[in-house]
Amino acid sequence: MKTWLITGASSGLGRLMCETLLARGDRVFASVRDRAVLDGLSAIYGDRLQVTVLDLSMAATIKPTVEAAFAQAGRIDIVVSNAAYGLFGAAEELSDRQIERQIATNLTGSIQLIRAAIPFLRQQGGGRIMQVSSEGGQVAYPDFSLYHATKWGIEGFVEAVRQEVAAFGIDFLLVEPGPTATRFGAGLDIADALPAYRDTAAGKLRAALMSGEFMIKGDAEKCVTAMIAAADAASPPLRLPLGSTAYDNIEAALKMRLHALQAMKAVAYGADRQEG
Repeated sequence: MKTWLITGASSGLGRLMCETLLARGDRVFASVRDRAVLDGLSAIYGDRLQVTVLDLSMAATIKPTVEAAFAQAGRIDIVVSNAAYGLFGAAEELSDRQIERQIATNLTGSIQLIRAAIPFLRQQGGGRIMQVSSEGGQVAYPDFSLYHATKWGIEGFVEAVRQEVAAFGIDFLLVEPGPTATRFGAGLDIADALPAYRDTAAGKLRAALMSGEFMIKGDAEKCVTAMIAAADAASPPLRLPLGSTAYDNIEAALKMRLHALQAMKAVAYGADRQEG
């Protein structure tokens, strides 16, 4: 039996992961913004599910919540940073309040969750942190500029921190799903449209999303199965792309980036100091 701490467990991948882990006999500490949404699972699984209220945008509450979970659990094997907020709209269309909430939840909140967990994982001799990112941590769509800023940001943070804590037996897994059939889309905070963007790439993507033409291939249950299998593995990959859309988009973006980089090799080398 493993013990997991999962944020954003009220719906989507987080909820499915809780259900799957509990069904196989594991113990889960689940954080939600409304405790009542997990009452049904609590009635079934009793003490193996511990529910706490946490809003990652309220940074001051994160450390006490994590401390309480480790104190009660004794040991937590895997911390799953899953809670997220989706903001949609061209950068000019977004309000300051929306931007602040996006960064506070997806970036600052995830950073503080990881920072809060590290001392306990270090003291217990190791553990694993699964950060749910997105294909949007390596590629970019119009209308998701602030969402991408947080996902690219958290991936950079994880890349650095994993090197800092590897000696303590702590490792990381970045999960990068493509568009997946969860309620994430229904929960998007959509900015008011500016007419100037109607015929731009941003306007066209907005129209596709609003009309239902935006293609969603990912299967949530298959994604969760792959996530748990990776978390159980002795040596998991750093990055776990999920869905053909994610794989194809990330592969294409990396190829384009490498090609563009190689074209700049002479310029880059030319900026070195001359020896002698």
